[in-house]
Formats: sequence, structure tokens, C-alpha cells
Amino acid sequence: MKTSNKGRNTDNVVDLFTGKTLSQLHDGRFIRLAPELDGLEILYSNETSGDMLYSLQILAWGLRANGDVVALVPWLNDIVPCTEICDPLNGTWEGYFDPGIDEVFYEAPIHKVVELETAAEYYELECEEPDTIVQEIPDTIGTHAVLSDNGFQSLTLTQVISWQLLHDGTMLAMLADEDKVVNTPVLPGDDCLYPAQASETFRYFFQHQIANKIKAQDPEAMAAISLLVDQN
Repeated sequence: MKTSNKGRNTDNVVDLFTGKTLSQLHDGRFIRLAPELDGLEILYSNETSGDMLYSLQILAWGLRANGDVVALVPWLNDIVPCTEICDPLNGTWEGYFDPGIDEVFYEAPIHKVVELETAAEYYELECEEPDTIVQEIPDTIGTHAVLSDNGFQSLTLTQVISWQLLHDGTMLAMLADEDKVVNTPVLPGDDCLYPAQASETFRYFFQHQIANKIKAQDPEAMAAISLLVDQN
């Protein structure tokens, strides 16, 4: 952290990793999630795509403390606002897409904004600890976590069961510890769940289409894995 000589004003304290002041980080943190249940997607491009756009299913919509609403997607080793996606090929968000009516749009749907604002007001919590769990939503898009403890010589793909939102805005992907499973199906909040990001073997997130291709040793999917390995 870098602190100016103006006391403890958070506008003068800068996070070295993001370059943002503490007040910006506080206002930009997510305070409420709403799962995307209607199949809406994001569109993105990268430096090799030319005029082609790729689509990715939206996991959820997130309400920031400052009132902004944006779609969230699992991306590489994190869950990120779609407007902030970045990858080794310079991925760039190009808009939202409704495949049901073949429509591109650029702002969060009003029904999701109303849902989030209403829920945030109704469930407003007073939390003292930053790691207090304020919400847990199921994963509805088939996200898988890629685990490897030997430099990608072998991979384990594990389905993400749910996503926890903590009071400080952190979002954690919850995986099932098979040795601790008692009841099936495993549901959000089960005692056997643990955060992927806390595991030393966690590497990346993939949606189910790519995960299934990796399981099938699809050449294109394995080439994508190789590219990510080379970037490390």
C-alpha cells in the first residue's frame, strides 16, 4: 500500500496491484448476485479472431456498491466482470447477446437491475468481518475447475457446485471434496464444499463445452491448454 501524508483518508491510499484507491475498491466491490437463468451471453473478440466474435454464457449479474450492474463470467483463473476480461490473446468484451431473439445490447437488462437492487435492499446485512458469506448461488452453466499438481502433465476437471460472495466482494468457486460427500446431489452450502481458489492445485475455469472437449482430448482444446501453460 502507498499512503499519502493526508492521514487515513481512503482516497489517498492506493492498492499497488490495481492502482485504485481504497474508496474506489470499496465502491466497486460486488454486494449482490443474481444468477442468469435465461441463457444470455457475452460476446468477445481477441487479436486472432479477425471479424469473428465468440460467445460465452453469463454466470450471473453483479451489483456493485456504487450501483453499477455488470455480467460476471468465469475467465481463466477468476470470475470477472465481462467488461474487464483479458487473456493471453488480449480478449475484449464486445457486448451482450440474447440468442433467443438474436439481439446485441450493451447495458444490463432492467429486470436484472431491479432484481438486484430490490434484493440488496431487502437482504441488507451488517457484517464486521470481510470474509462473511453474504450469498451463495448455484452454478447454472456447467463451470469446471481444472486442477493439476504436476505442471499439467495430468489434469483433473471438477464441476463447480456453487459460488460464494463474501462481504468484501470476493467470489469463491465451491468444489466438492469427494471424500467428504455424505448426501447427493451435492447442493450449495454443503459441508463437503471447499473454495477452488484455496487449493494449490487449482489452475483455470472452463465452461462445460470446453471441459468436455478437454476430457475427450480434442486437439483444439488441448492446444488452448498448451497456450495457457506457455503463458505461465
